[in-house]
Amino acid sequence: MLRLTPYLQSLLHPSPLPPARKPAGPVVIWNLIRRCNLTCQHCYSISADKDFAGELSTDEVFAVMDDLRAFGVPVLILSGGEPLLRPDILQIGKRAKDLGFYVGLSSNGTLITPDRVAGIADVGFDYVGISLDGIGATHDRFRRLQGGFDLALQGIRLCRDAGMKVGVRYTMTEDNADDLPALLQLVDDEGIDKFYFSHLNYAGRGNKHRDTDARHQRTRWAMDLLIAECLRYLQAGRPKDFVTGNNDADGVYLLHWAEQHYPQHATQLRQRLQQWGGNASGVNVANIDNLGNVHPDTMWWKVTLGNVRERPFSAIWPDTGHPLMAGLKQQPRPVQGRCGACQHLAICNGNTRVRAWELTGDYWAADPACYLSDQEVGVADGAFPLAPLTRWQRIPLVSMETQP
Repeated sequence: MLRLTPYLQSLLHPSPLPPARKPAGPVVIWNLIRRCNLTCQHCYSISADKDFAGELSTDEVFAVMDDLRAFGVPVLILSGGEPLLRPDILQIGKRAKDLGFYVGLSSNGTLITPDRVAGIADVGFDYVGISLDGIGATHDRFRRLQGGFDLALQGIRLCRDAGMKVGVRYTMTEDNADDLPALLQLVDDEGIDKFYFSHLNYAGRGNKHRDTDARHQRTRWAMDLLIAECLRYLQAGRPKDFVTGNNDADGVYLLHWAEQHYPQHATQLRQRLQQWGGNASGVNVANIDNLGNVHPDTMWWKVTLGNVRERPFSAIWPDTGHPLMAGLKQQPRPVQGRCGACQHLAICNGNTRVRAWELTGDYWAADPACYLSDQEVGVADGAFPLAPLTRWQRIPLVSMETQP
């Protein structure tokens, strides 16, 4: 996850590079429930509106939280499915806050209603993230619910008006890229605190629909738009939190952008980005699913490292017996091909391994969604063969009938 705002702030107002901080434990994204009232097109958990057997009880959740806190986990993101479908979600949220976690709630927003928002606000969630896949009909099509956009927007407004920090999450594909400018305008018009831009990852239904992944040129257009928007707020003295996720090549793209626009500060930005270190799956980001299975992150549900009913998270997470975890924790990671030859591996850390594995069966193959040119990554043109999907993604936008 790349936090655009502080990096751009460092270009406008340079300051000494702070000491590197090593988190005491990973951020844990916890899918407390798999049930959801929606069936979204790129859902990584393949949720549905039905009960799933074997989910952790309230007491089991509390016991796991105690272990997580003792292990040094600083942040819990409570997710699903739709976490508001758990009858004990507010009880869980309050317990997490009492234990001292930074607690986020990840929701589709449709169940945040006038009669429920006060209870949600009373928990004291540090952040509420609500997904929008576009404006109006675009969102409804992705979420497969007529009127879903209006319900989600109502949820955003209710959280905002109740004093909660609220953000919009958006995953871009070829099918909804046209809505990005309007979404950014909505963030401005509605006074929303944060915009999280996610690249498509190939997990769950996202893998089923991976042929709709954004073309590389489209991704570059989106990054330019996000940088410009973030800068606009900073220069106006009213910064908003802009974040990108699921493609750590964004850090390298930002560095190349800075070399063109702020060359005098590019060296320090490079140092900051190297200190960030790129992809953190299996190291500083972890996932627990609804059954208590532990995964390297939310996109790795096909790889289970252990179960918290059988073994504490604090014992599972440091274990490098699984070859994927051994490689994820290795520095540098044992990536191959174009990723292994990249001059910016210290920034990107090999990007998102799920996509490489889904296309090739190899954890350490090149990430097909790296949208940087061979010149930008420092390899000879055409030196590395392209995966079939990568070739599709590299079709120029000029050849398309429509483009944003």
